[in-house]
Amino acid sequence: MKHIYLDFNTTTPLAPSVGEAMQPFWDEHFLLPTQQHPAGLALGELVDTAREQVANLMGCDPFEVVFTSGGTEANNLAILGVCRAWQHAGKPPGRVIVSATEHDSVIAAANSLQFDGWHIEYLDVDSTGRVDPEQLEAMLQPDTVLVCLQAACSISGVLQPVRQVADICHARGVLLHCDAAQIAGKQPIDTGSLRADTIAISGHKMYGPKGIGALYVRRGLKLSPILYGEASEMGLRPGSGNITGEIGLGAAARMAARGAEDATETMAALRDRFEQRIKQSVAPTPRVWGDQVSRLPNTSLITLPIRVSNQFNQATSDLVICRPRCPQPQDWMTRSLVAFGLTEQQIACTIRVSVGWTTSQETIDQAANHIILALEN
Repeated sequence: MKHIYLDFNTTTPLAPSVGEAMQPFWDEHFLLPTQQHPAGLALGELVDTAREQVANLMGCDPFEVVFTSGGTEANNLAILGVCRAWQHAGKPPGRVIVSATEHDSVIAAANSLQFDGWHIEYLDVDSTGRVDPEQLEAMLQPDTVLVCLQAACSISGVLQPVRQVADICHARGVLLHCDAAQIAGKQPIDTGSLRADTIAISGHKMYGPKGIGALYVRRGLKLSPILYGEASEMGLRPGSGNITGEIGLGAAARMAARGAEDATETMAALRDRFEQRIKQSVAPTPRVWGDQVSRLPNTSLITLPIRVSNQFNQATSDLVICRPRCPQPQDWMTRSLVAFGLTEQQIACTIRVSVGWTTSQETIDQAANHIILALEN
């Protein structure tokens, strides 16, 4: 049975044009850019082009782009790199503030700093997943070094006030890291507007390959490496690069830079159609979280009137959507919904649907019908 895929916030399919761009580098062009041969030097030029394509997507200079193995490594490099550089400069451990709905890689990286004497604090979110900049400002202390805030909440799709938070942080001499993996391919990214000091993206969130990502590092910002070996990527990563993945990320970035803005309106119309069908056909009326504030054009977080039980899951088994899985220990969706302030009962009734570039109106209608029928039964 063919699945109805509506979980594009978790991962996206590889775009055919990206796969075509990568294909020659699996076998034919296998050299490394560091090899002193015309074929190796040519590969180096192609990697430079891929870096330029990512820089164009992010609105920065190519030398500010560091290729990584994915969003997880990019987040780790930003957080640990900033804090290690701080300590390598002879300064004592300070404070790091992390919003409560960050990706596990952000929270785990920050928490690991506690072994080195750092103090980690969590910034609350409201019922849509949005932070309050005034609350953040009140939390800043003289020893606060870094704040971590995602560009958009992956669960509700709500956009965070990154620029406002960046201005508050910089006025107090605090750095800001932004995990922007969720907005890439859904709306334009502009480092000049966000003003974060480091920004992470992930290839597989934007129709690129898995196992590749990038970190924007503001010019002049000093990071310490978190892995060691033969230095590459401006001394921040060791070892041979993932040439095939870098080419693929460049191709995906080029595609996203051209198409994200046009796709925004289409995805928003599909999301709204889905929400309208569910609200009109289900009683009591389901609650949509974040629909009154700015959010990603593709994301819908809905609390249904009944529990998402095994029976419901079986009736909708051909739908690939995001559902809470484990109350203890909490999975990432449950953890975020707890931070929103949802009750255990509400969490058990909540699903997330996220559409993508390849989603059609027919797909949306089929998914809505499956859910409506499952609830009726």
